[in-house]
Amino acid sequence: MQHLLVIRNDKIGDFMLIFPALALIKQSEPNIKITALVPNYTAPLAQLCPYIDNIIIDSKDKKNSVEFHRTLSHIKTTRFDAVISFVSDWYNAKLTWQSGIKYRLAPATKLFQFLYNHRLTQRRSRSEKAEFEYNMDLARQFLKDHKITVVEPQPPYLVLAKTAVQNQRILLSQQLNIDQSKKWLFVHSGTGGSANSLSLNQYVELIHGILAEFDCHIVLTAGPNESEKAHQLAEMVSNKNIVIYDQNNGLQDFTHSLACADLFIAGSTGPLHICGALNIPTIGFYPSRLSAIPRRWRPINQPDRHIAFCPPFRKEVEKNLTVIPIQDCLKKIIPFMQQQWGVEKQN
Repeated sequence: MQHLLVIRNDKIGDFMLIFPALALIKQSEPNIKITALVPNYTAPLAQLCPYIDNIIIDSKDKKNSVEFHRTLSHIKTTRFDAVISFVSDWYNAKLTWQSGIKYRLAPATKLFQFLYNHRLTQRRSRSEKAEFEYNMDLARQFLKDHKITVVEPQPPYLVLAKTAVQNQRILLSQQLNIDQSKKWLFVHSGTGGSANSLSLNQYVELIHGILAEFDCHIVLTAGPNESEKAHQLAEMVSNKNIVIYDQNNGLQDFTHSLACADLFIAGSTGPLHICGALNIPTIGFYPSRLSAIPRRWRPINQPDRHIAFCPPFRKEVEKNLTVIPIQDCLKKIIPFMQQQWGVEKQN
């Protein structure tokens, strides 16, 4: 076994959740060369991943037959020994089948599973495990099939150069005019893809509750098309310790900025999962719908570095994060922050 293709060609958060599985494979057999098939927008993160040796940029339009055959040709040329499709749809099943790769592993799901010659029954729809654990189970199956002794990895799963993070912190302190001696709490009020969000009023209540207890900087992060919301939130909070970070030089630069956070708060979004990979303490807000619950989509930081909140487990409110009572959340958030930061509240 020399060359392995791994496929997770969907959203940023989903991609981050294969990092433990890739670490598992790479630490169990360091000589395996791992190539990742990823969309263009997650490629910068794939380049930062310490377990990925090469990347192939996937088709932008998966319904375009010319693009499909370009990707297929690239895969065939590389002559992979095996492929693991961490997410299986008709496109990925067809791509791996036509690639001629001898060993093809994917979750046993949907009618097209027969196109894979190795399958693992997982029943992800039950959300009995975290997504990253389902991914690691696939990696373990791959290692078992190839008679490779399993070496279990530990977080963090993404480590950036210490000097690069230090330089980024200096740069941000100058750019945002914030004190390096204070704790930096990053808050991402935007949503990506299918993620639901708290209301701006809930974020205001949350931030006011935190600032009443801690003398820290609140850094409001914003991705593309989210800047207006961050500015509106800053105006509503109206506090000298709040700043907006909505300008960066791409996803790698943004990741280095996230590495400067002392704690990160968001819905179940890509930035939350990037912070998880960096082992930064995180606070997440999730729907209570079975397919989206905290247990399924928790980030990959150490378990004691994450807490999560969701609406009551009732059908009529399972997607409505605005029913989450912030004052009740603060009763858990304040002690969590004290523990993570090793500080007492300021008054």
